[in-house]
Amino acid sequence: METHFPTSAHTESQQARERVMADLKTLVRDSEDLLKATAGDMSEAARDARARIGTALERARATYAEMQAQGIESAKQAMKKADDTIRTHPYQSIGIAFGVGLLLGVLLKRK
Repeated sequence: METHFPTSAHTESQQARERVMADLKTLVRDSEDLLKATAGDMSEAARDARARIGTALERARATYAEMQAQGIESAKQAMKKADDTIRTHPYQSIGIAFGVGLLLGVLLKRK
């Protein structure tokens, strides 16, 4: 017997994507702070380092924007899949929605 949990793998990949995006956002913020802090240092080494950091910063921004766009696209695909499932099985969808609503109502009324 084979057991497959597609939502579990999807959730783990989504969490990994969110961690990478958070790390990129932190990297961009810290790099911008570093560039501002070293703005007054005009030595050759500092200028070279600032140029390399600026290039890396632009790449990180582009990667972050691309990952964010992919996240939006995957959410659209998930919504379309849910819509297709509901249209294919309307009575089952209504029954599940009713059951979840009833369960939530009972749980909320208890408090």
